[in-house]
Amino acid sequence: MGTLLELKNIETCYGLIYALRGVSLSAEEGTITAILGSNGAGKSTILKTVVGLLDDQPDKGSIEFQGTRIDGKETEDIVRMGISYVPEGREVFEELSVKENLLMGAYLRKDKGSMKEDFDQIYKYFPALKAREGQWAGTLSGGEQQMLSIGRALMNHPKLLFLDEPSLGLSPLLVKEIFRIIKTINGEGTTLLLVEQNARMALAISDFALILENGRFVMKGNADELTNDKDVQEFYMGIRSEASTKGYQRWKRKKRWR
Repeated sequence: MGTLLELKNIETCYGLIYALRGVSLSAEEGTITAILGSNGAGKSTILKTVVGLLDDQPDKGSIEFQGTRIDGKETEDIVRMGISYVPEGREVFEELSVKENLLMGAYLRKDKGSMKEDFDQIYKYFPALKAREGQWAGTLSGGEQQMLSIGRALMNHPKLLFLDEPSLGLSPLLVKEIFRIIKTINGEGTTLLLVEQNARMALAISDFALILENGRFVMKGNADELTNDKDVQEFYMGIRSEASTKGYQRWKRKKRWR
């Protein structure tokens, strides 16, 4: 197992505002690495910077994929090298069918010979898509669109899959199903970098995790270690210690009588 992706001291700016401040991370082959943090912390910016979706970014630092510098490369070239990106909000082609959306995921592939096997594999992960193969993607439910977005990305045969907030807007039942499938995809050989606000679910399936605040990583380590960290439990998983709970209850009583 080697390092598949490495970011070193990345700085990304939107105008005069720093979105990322000296960000460094490694994604090891065969693992799931989770990037956690609140909305606006810069999580999605990391993914967009790596795949070249932000003009002239990063401002500083370097990005290597399989030992090759990719910062400054065109998105098409990065995807062709083996990185697929599932954006926040799914962004399916609404007026194309499920099958046509999946075919769009394979448009950069030179080898089209295994397409039938690829469709079979996607439908194995997501049986609901098979039943709606000829249906317009815009008529699918939110959960089905998320499945389609992931399936489309897998059609590129990625070595590294980026998932940006896959649980966003889904019911708890569908969130569990999506995360189960993500774990299965990883178990069959795909390395994943997962951006997620649902820290509890992300940590449960990840090998490593990093916590981003205001464009900087403030914690990183083994996912099990972070799961058991009291600060992570309280501030990112909603699990309060007895002491903090009593303090919170006292604060609520004081506020009620003001």
